[in-house]
Formats: sequence, structure tokens, C-alpha cells
Amino acid sequence: MKQTVIDILIYLFEHYIDDEIELEADQDRVKSELRDAGFDGIEIAKAFDWLEGLATTDEQAATLISENITSVRIYAFEEEAKLDAECRGFLHFLGEVGVLDATNRELVIDRVMALGADEIDIGQLKWIVLMVLFNRPGQEHAFVWMEDLDLDDMYGCVH
Repeated sequence: MKQTVIDILIYLFEHYIDDEIELEADQDRVKSELRDAGFDGIEIAKAFDWLEGLATTDEQAATLISENITSVRIYAFEEEAKLDAECRGFLHFLGEVGVLDATNRELVIDRVMALGADEIDIGQLKWIVLMVLFNRPGQEHAFVWMEDLDLDDMYGCVH
């Protein structure tokens, strides 16, 4: 099975989210652990580049994107190629329920476009949304909401 950058990112998120490690400081150790887990060195490097891009993009997002209530996000051809109708609908849904504001939506789309994959599925998109929200200050409520939604999908809703 071919491991992709998104697989490595999900692995990192699942295994290191609760740890108080600084990926930059512990990068060599984490890369070694990823290789031991069976991931390819080239894909590991791409995943760390993606994470660095997330941090850089996050800093640049300080200027908020203003969006009117009647605004509609039009996707570029390249974006539509990576995000199918289900994914685009999900991003719209997250905006409607207040989980993603315009700035965070654009960060998610930027990170999707930064992946080397031809397209991503809804499950992968949910992980990317979680990663973006986790890295954005003041988005704890949205992160928890999204995390609950993702866990409900993975394990079924328990009532």
C-alpha cells in the first residue's frame, strides 16, 4: 500500500496531538519514528514541508478575509479537480454552521492544494479541517465541534 502525505499527517495528528512536543525541535526523532512505522522518507519530508506551510500560511492569515452574508465562494478549476462536489458541499456546510469562517475555509483550501494528491475524499478533508483548526488560536470550540463530528462518523453516533 502506497503511503501518501495525508496518511503521514493523519498519523502525526493521531499520535502526537496530545504530546507536548515541538515538531521542529524533535523533528529528527519524529522522522525516525515515522520511518520505523514504515513511511517513506520522501513522503515524510513532504509532510513536514506541508506542516511548515500551514504555520507560514497561518501567520499570513492575520488579515481576515471579509465575507458578506450573500457572498458565494467560486472554486477555481484546479480546486474543483481536487475537491469533489461532496467536499465542496461539506466546506459550505461548515461555513453555514459557523465552524469555518472565510479565512479558515481559505486556509483549508490552501492546505488541500498543497497536498500532492490528485484529489482527496471527504474523510481526508475532515482531517485537514481538524489540523487547520487545531493550529488556529481562538478556534477551540470549532475544533471540538469538528472533532466530535469526525468521531461520530468513525464510530457511529452513540445516544
